[in-house]
Amino acid sequence: MLPIRTDRLILRNWGERDRELFHRINSDNLVMEFFGIRRNRAESDALFDKLRGNIDRDGFGFTAVEIAETGQCIGFVGINPTDLEPFMSKGTIEIGWRLAPEFWGKGYVTEAAEAWLEFCFDRLGLDEVVSFAVWNNDRSTSVMKRLGMSNDPARDFDHPRVADAHLKRHVYYRLSRDDWRSRKKAAN
Repeated sequence: MLPIRTDRLILRNWGERDRELFHRINSDNLVMEFFGIRRNRAESDALFDKLRGNIDRDGFGFTAVEIAETGQCIGFVGINPTDLEPFMSKGTIEIGWRLAPEFWGKGYVTEAAEAWLEFCFDRLGLDEVVSFAVWNNDRSTSVMKRLGMSNDPARDFDHPRVADAHLKRHVYYRLSRDDWRSRKKAAN
């Protein structure tokens, strides 16, 4: 199923050449502003290996995003089954992203996420995709809105694995297959 190509990007599994960038984005204070942790090299490498293995197994996940023209890895965008019961049913597919700051504001996340939504709804036949973020993470919620996702305030939640009180409250966004198709049809 991978790689997935867009106009400017290649969504692919992680390679050894991406390990340094992966560590950088997972330890950077600006990138991780809305996360309660900064991963050291060993923690980053363990997560890198886990994500790469999950993609090998499932054919999808939080995949590397590469600029097609240069071959440069800029971060990740992808989909992953959640494990946040009772807030979301086990296996609910979330879409998420993390890029190095120098690549923010160029539309890369939206472009890659659009490709993943098409994968979710057309290839996997999902009825819905969700995303969630700390309540005041305007950068992420702005992407969710650009993707056509809607906030469902009744489903907002306090993340059970976040200890930091000011990062605990998360907003819940969702996009149904029907809404995605309607939006795509209106765009054409």
